[in-house]
Amino acid sequence: MIPLEDGHVRVYTCGPTVYARAHVGNFRTFLFEDVLRRWLERRFARVTHVMNLTDVEDKIIRNAVASGHDLDSETAPWIAAFFEDLDTLNIRRAHHYPRATEYIDEMVALIERLDAADVTYRSEDSVYFHISSFPQYGRLSGVRADGLVAGGGGRVDADEYDKDDARDFALWKAAGDEEIGWDTRIGRGRPGWHIECSAMSMALLGESFDIHCGGVDNIFPHHENEIAQSVAATRRPFVQIWCHGAHLNIEGEKMAKSLGNFATVRELVDGGARPSALRYQLIAAAHYRKPLNYDDTLHAATESVDRFADFSARVRAHTPRAGADGEPGAVDTRVSMARDAFAAAMDDDLNLPEAMGAIFTMIRSLNRELDGGALGGATHAQILTLIEEVDDVLGVLPLVERERAGAELTPDEQALLDAREAARAARQWAESDRLRASLAEAGIAVDDTAAGQRWHRF
Repeated sequence: MIPLEDGHVRVYTCGPTVYARAHVGNFRTFLFEDVLRRWLERRFARVTHVMNLTDVEDKIIRNAVASGHDLDSETAPWIAAFFEDLDTLNIRRAHHYPRATEYIDEMVALIERLDAADVTYRSEDSVYFHISSFPQYGRLSGVRADGLVAGGGGRVDADEYDKDDARDFALWKAAGDEEIGWDTRIGRGRPGWHIECSAMSMALLGESFDIHCGGVDNIFPHHENEIAQSVAATRRPFVQIWCHGAHLNIEGEKMAKSLGNFATVRELVDGGARPSALRYQLIAAAHYRKPLNYDDTLHAATESVDRFADFSARVRAHTPRAGADGEPGAVDTRVSMARDAFAAAMDDDLNLPEAMGAIFTMIRSLNRELDGGALGGATHAQILTLIEEVDDVLGVLPLVERERAGAELTPDEQALLDAREAARAARQWAESDRLRASLAEAGIAVDDTAAGQRWHRF
């Protein structure tokens, strides 16, 4: 990818609609966007990341009216919950989190540009975009404008508003004096869903920018409508690259609030899921563009995180041998090959599963080297650097450190571990297995490694 501005990549990602806590399927999308952000920051001198917060929308308004809240009071708890979940999963904060209610003037100005371009019309004081005025409609999604039917797009308004054509979408929704709305040059009302993202992205990133991301459900109608209104207003290309994350499935169906089969990050963590494993599962158990089954991948993700974290700890605890390393040897070659393979996979549409496969192949090989003796100082430093580079993208080691720091052993648990270590030293295998089972009953898994037994809670 060649950025439109030399050395500076500008990224816009569709954030949550803050009427409830986002579910873990939403966070699969937010996590792939985090991986993208992290990788871009390794590849380019500057990255600007904008994620919107939709804080005015029909569901939010209904909830606010029912509870007697204004919009700020209604959305504040859900915005706080969103940031809490970001931190739980070690997702880097965007540089900007524009809220729709803060950009009403920009939305009105954009609608006025569309009025001037003669691609809008009014009906009962609402303003609509005329899809038939934009011949390129459907190029992103493959959905032809002449094939649309009323209500066929999920969030395309079908019956609530009086439109010339059922395919058209609202730019501005009229509101009565007693309804939540804004008094503006184009009348009293509130913005349509699609105009929000176009106005905020242009305000913060310019009329043309590099990458726009979201979930696969955003392709149509949301992103298709963003393209139509943005290009119609500016007569310029809107976005260079579109990236969309696939669904997270549970019991064979996509996770969705409308289906009632969703779980939140907090619920999963409170139920025993480790944030490090949840993060790894959602970013590396499958490519971001492929559906992922939540049910059968969390255990494997937990094991992968522990293998990576244990290797990192082992290398950090390793004392390299004294003296010069001499010429680079086979270990250095394997580390270099792993680094190259990781980078090649990440450059290939963020193929993190393949990238981590290369790292785990290296880890298996280097564990054997560590079993056999000390590494040279330069080789040791090279391995440490690679671990840091990988986790700069993977983002699990800070979570593991947090989990392990908060999981200290009780005196009884430590006594069981000490007794098991003594039993193994005495080659009392039956007693060792009995103690392992006792520890498992307490929620502690024990792995035997060349460096001794290691434990973690599950």
